[in-house]
Amino acid sequence: FPVNTQNLFSLFPKGLGWYTVNSAYGDTIVMPCRLDVPQNLMFGKWKYEKPDGSPVFIAFRSSTKKSVQYDDVPEYKDRLSLSENYTLSINNAKISDEKRFVCMLVTEDNVFEAPTLVKVFKQPSKPEIVNKAPYLETEKLQKLGDCISRDSYPDGNITWYRNGKVLQPLLGEVAILLKNEIDPVTQLYTMTSSLEYKTTKADIHMPFTCSVTYYGPSGQKTIHSEQTVFDIYYPTEQVTIQVLPPKTAIKEGDNITLQCLGNGNPPPEEFMFYLPGQPEGIRSSNTYTLTDVRRNATGDYKCSLIDQKSMIASTAITVHYLDLSLNPSGEVTKQIGDALPVSCTISASRNATVVLHYQDAGNYVCETALQEVEGLKKRESLTLIVEGKPQIKMTKKTDPSGLSKTIICHVEGFPKPAIQWTITGSGSTEESPYINGRYYSKIIISPEENVTLTCTAENQLERTVNSLNVSAISIPEHDEADDISDENREKVNDQAKLIVGIVVGLLLAALVAGVVYWLYMKKSKTASKHRKPI
Repeated sequence: FPVNTQNLFSLFPKGLGWYTVNSAYGDTIVMPCRLDVPQNLMFGKWKYEKPDGSPVFIAFRSSTKKSVQYDDVPEYKDRLSLSENYTLSINNAKISDEKRFVCMLVTEDNVFEAPTLVKVFKQPSKPEIVNKAPYLETEKLQKLGDCISRDSYPDGNITWYRNGKVLQPLLGEVAILLKNEIDPVTQLYTMTSSLEYKTTKADIHMPFTCSVTYYGPSGQKTIHSEQTVFDIYYPTEQVTIQVLPPKTAIKEGDNITLQCLGNGNPPPEEFMFYLPGQPEGIRSSNTYTLTDVRRNATGDYKCSLIDQKSMIASTAITVHYLDLSLNPSGEVTKQIGDALPVSCTISASRNATVVLHYQDAGNYVCETALQEVEGLKKRESLTLIVEGKPQIKMTKKTDPSGLSKTIICHVEGFPKPAIQWTITGSGSTEESPYINGRYYSKIIISPEENVTLTCTAENQLERTVNSLNVSAISIPEHDEADDISDENREKVNDQAKLIVGIVVGLLLAALVAGVVYWLYMKKSKTASKHRKPI
């Protein structure tokens, strides 16, 4: 039948061109016939045109028998559906369905045709950055990675971004290579974009992304990849040296560790360490440890890169010390009245804080410290033992009942004197504890007549004897005080004070370099030694 082209073109508004149906990949393509059904219609048919223009008929529907027939076209087997109004539907849209389809309505004397263009779109996969560089070196143009997006139709366009800003090709700094591949079976595109980039330190922590822009049934869309942050390598520009653990001051005997650091990435793993007085460096990791340092370790310590010895850092270290000498020291025994020269000498890396303090005879400690250096202090001790001959004082006291009398022999001396009574008759005796070189022995008697009691005190230095007349119990008499009088005690202590005064005077005379801290250490006394109280 001849084709009525006049009627054909009258069906389309002037200037609109071909009617197009857009469909998503895998969806159902729906193509209305776009013709008014004539009264004398015999049947309707659909065909598509090959690239060479030859037709391929695919569906037939009779207007009278209401029957539908589908042509034996393998690619459309079980995919077609032709409705009563001659709308053709094709399920599971494929890229190969992008053709020019034609609806034909046939009467006894005419054929009417309405063409439809089918466009199929496939959304690509989310782009991802692959083949990533493990790191990027500054000032070097190198491949950052590939951005890949798969299964697109038509092909899309890939764009690179740095921190959200589009990267454009720039000679020597940014190079972008795009490659599109089509699957011969599915006819879907895979887009790959390779980025070469010259990084700087400004790219540290900066995110890189890419996107794919594609066309779909409803227009242009864009899908973005996940962010990728690259490790940026850059050379060391400065080295620093520090002491570990951090200390305000270092003293003799400490262990110190020197740590050298470079500000490059990755940081240097080895350095050269230079010790005071040693021009040749020591190759080590980023730490170097000195143990049990002495005062001669004071000086400037340096470190540098292995291959750039001009890039160097230094730190000054002072090893503090404190020496103390006490002469004499240990235990010294002197007789009352003897002279005792004493000197306390100090040598330190700084002015030592020293104070003099004297309380009582006994243990003396010369102690000094550097307040700025924690734990740096020294001390020496001197134990002064003052020996004295026995001194005796006898007293008596009548019991309020008048039935007995108590006689007391007070003894002072060092070493401890032994007390012995000589008495006519009998009596009970009792001794007090020996404290600070003093103690007493008392005896209780009830004499029927006047008697004389003798008290003997004896130590390694001398034997002393004293006697006291006691009246009969029936004769009243004046009682005496129980303790040694101030006058007698002053007499006993005068000689002891003499030696202590000499010691203190000589100590003060020795304090030329500073003030020494003298500390009296109170100790419990023993039976064989007496530290004389002042």
